[in-house]
Amino acid sequence: MKNCGRLSLLGCFLLISACRKAKPPEPPPPTVQVVEVIQKDVPIYREWVGSLDGFTNADIKPQVIGYVRKQLYREGESVHTGDVLFLIDPRNYKEALDAARATLQSNIASLTRARLDVQRDQELIAAEAITRQQFDHDLATEREASAAVDQARAALHQAELNRGWTEVTSLIDGIAGIAQVQVGNLVNTSTTMTTVSLLDPIKAQFNISEREYLDSVQGNHWAEPARGDDPRLELILENGTVYPRAGTVVIVNRQFNPQTGTIAIQGSFPNPGNVLRPGQYAKIRAAIGVRQNARLVPQRAVNELQGTYQVAVVGEDGKLELRTVQTAEQVGTNWIVTEGVTAGDKVVVSNLARLRPGTTVHAVPAEATSTVSGAPASDGAARPSPPPASSSSRNR
Repeated sequence: MKNCGRLSLLGCFLLISACRKAKPPEPPPPTVQVVEVIQKDVPIYREWVGSLDGFTNADIKPQVIGYVRKQLYREGESVHTGDVLFLIDPRNYKEALDAARATLQSNIASLTRARLDVQRDQELIAAEAITRQQFDHDLATEREASAAVDQARAALHQAELNRGWTEVTSLIDGIAGIAQVQVGNLVNTSTTMTTVSLLDPIKAQFNISEREYLDSVQGNHWAEPARGDDPRLELILENGTVYPRAGTVVIVNRQFNPQTGTIAIQGSFPNPGNVLRPGQYAKIRAAIGVRQNARLVPQRAVNELQGTYQVAVVGEDGKLELRTVQTAEQVGTNWIVTEGVTAGDKVVVSNLARLRPGTTVHAVPAEATSTVSGAPASDGAARPSPPPASSSSRNR
């Protein structure tokens, strides 16, 4: 019995000792990546869809009718003003030129004879050897012969022009396109044989809304033709790259399109080497203004919840706080936030779904994936509309 009592006491002692063991240590606070809110002046960019065209486009059409005998240029290569592009069969026009030249010589001979008759009549009439009527007749004949010479000379000039126009030349310096006619085709004055385009500089055309135009007139005047060297336009190509040379606005159309509420703008871009070609798709980007003292928050830090936008901020005590924010324009990979955060706040950019308000966290700086600046990203992100609502301006 004594042994049984001792065993019971030992069991109770072991049970009490197990209950008094220390609790396991709490897990460390979760690690989150944070980015500080930056406040600075930021240019606001906007983009429009446009297309490229030659600064000057000349449709090459013949001035005479005939069959194409030769093509004297290489398609797609540079040509200069006066270069012969096509040769039209000149035989008919050469014969017409010879006939006009012969007619002129005949008329000159007739004029010479008529003048001699008038000179002779002046002597005879003084001696009263001929009548006044005869003198007047010869004088009229001289004038008719003189008019015939003038007419023949004009006809000869026209024949020379027609003969020269059998050589179809370029009207401008530029790149000649693919020929629209072949050797042996019959062409006339309405036939487009090819097109020559001046590509350096090249022209970009796009449309802006009435509101955007008024904002420019009342703001930084970006949509007005630049005076001097003041490039304000950027060109984003189809593959997403930004064309390395800036352009300027050269033409603002005289009126708005009443159906679309837009006005046409034409910009000029340097194009050495003729890299850009007419018909290319492009986006045109311009800084429409500057947001003063803008607060920038990374897009990945903003979380949408039932139509509202929130960010997680790590306080000085290391605890997490959720704040509702108001967003404005998108600039690069950042949003401009007008309410909800201040400069220097540390917003969380990782593990957003796992965090709860009041949680103590270990904040570490996030690795910079893009610079926080006013310049738009190379993918063309420079959208001046806030995420919860569509833009009030009409981009057509």
